[in-house]
This record gives sequence, structure tokens and C-alpha cells, in this order.
Amino acid sequence: MVAVFDDGVKFTLRDFKLILNVLPPQNQQMAVQNRRMFVEQWALMRRLAQLAEKEKLDQSSPGKEQLLYGRMTVMSQAIINKEANSVAVSPAEIQKYYEDNKESYKQVRVKAIYVAFGASSGGKQSLTEEQAKAKAVKLLEQIRAGADFLTLVKENSDDETSREKDGDFATLHPKDNIPDAIRTAVFALKKGQVTEPVRQPNGFYLLRADDVAYRPLSEVRDEIFGAVRQQRFGHWLEEQKNATKVEFPDPAFLGGSVTLPLPMPPPPGK
Repeated sequence: MVAVFDDGVKFTLRDFKLILNVLPPQNQQMAVQNRRMFVEQWALMRRLAQLAEKEKLDQSSPGKEQLLYGRMTVMSQAIINKEANSVAVSPAEIQKYYEDNKESYKQVRVKAIYVAFGASSGGKQSLTEEQAKAKAVKLLEQIRAGADFLTLVKENSDDETSREKDGDFATLHPKDNIPDAIRTAVFALKKGQVTEPVRQPNGFYLLRADDVAYRPLSEVRDEIFGAVRQQRFGHWLEEQKNATKVEFPDPAFLGGSVTLPLPMPPPPGK
């Protein structure tokens, strides 16, 4: 017990913690830092709420509707949380999801040659877009004829960062935030293959798949668990939406205008 209110009701540490859990973060911080002020404010709100109930303000507008809306909001969120958190996912379901969606866990380690156009770089004469594309096409022909990719990187790539790392570009995944043109080209490659020139705003890429693999199940298990849970919860929520039926006997209501705010009844005695 940490406090006693003037009507004899005891306030415990457990009460404090349970209330704390539902407060907005800013209010939580305030309550923890100044516990006396928080409990005194809570006591004042209890008194005011009791006075409002004695005057039956919870049974008249706008209090009645505010309580109805607030209760429905809290209860609907409570059942949503309960359903979302109670979905059970078996190891077999995780394994099946992994196999059914394996392409989503593909990863391609990529090397790149970048041929820029437009703005000059490092004192080099800038190329037009047509010249850059022609150069990229020629480099691709050399690669397919057996030229060493790393040598061509060092001699031709305008991407200084990847050039200094022998063309290492990145290990890409389907869900990465990358341009669609690069995503489409890269994930169609087999190990050792090189894309056609991929145009980007300031240049063309030749991208080689140095390695094509899949993220192991052990690495993505938690991700799959969350995806399956969300999928199952989505089905449950869709069922609730489909089971909710509403009829509108007055078509004029749907198309008519409504003036807001609605006039409220006058206070008692007015």
C-alpha cells in the first residue's frame, strides 16, 4: 500500500504499476519522477468522476457518447492485441513458409562496373548517355569473350568506392531498398553471369553475380514467425470485417450534408 484516499480506498504499488503501463510515454515519465503529484492528481480525478456519476453525467450527452466511444476504442484494441499475441506458429509451419517463399530469402553477392555519363568525374572527360551505353555494351562483349572482370573494373569503373574493392558492390536481397531495374536484373542472374547494361540516372551498371545463395532458415526464423503470425491475424480480422453487416434504410443519409458540430443540449436549469 502506497496511499489511502479520503474515502478509505487503498492505493497499492501494483495499482500504480498497472496504471503506469497504460499511460502515454511522456505521462509515464512524469508519474515516475513525481509520484506524489501523480497520485494526488489521480485522487482528484477519482473525486471528480464520482461527482459526475452522482449527477448522472455518464447517462447524458456528451458524456454518454464519449464514454461509449472510449470504451469501444479500448475494448476493440484489447481484443486485437489478444488475437495478435495468441497466434501459435508451429516449427512445421515455419519450415513450409520458408520453402514456399524461398526466393524472398535469396541473396546475391554482386560486383559492378559503373560507366558514368553527364557530369565529369575526377578530371575525366564526361561521356554522353549514348557514349556511356556504347562503352558498357563493349565492356560486356569483352567479358563474355573471356576478359578478366576485375581488370575491367580497375580500368573502367567510375565508381571509386567499389573500384577500390575490386568491384565489390553489395550483397543484395529482394526486400532491399534498391532501384527496381537493379533488383530485376540481379535476381535473374546465376552465379558468374553479368547483366545487360542497367541504366541509372547518371550512368550504366554491369553487375556480376559472384555468389547466389539463400539466407539459412536459422537466420530468418524469427522473421518468418512474425510474418506467419501477421498473416493469420490478418485472416482473423478479415473474417470479423466480413461478419460485420450494416444496412442503410435511409439513402439520403449517405449523400446528405451534416452540420458539425451538432448542437448540444443546454446545461440543466438553462
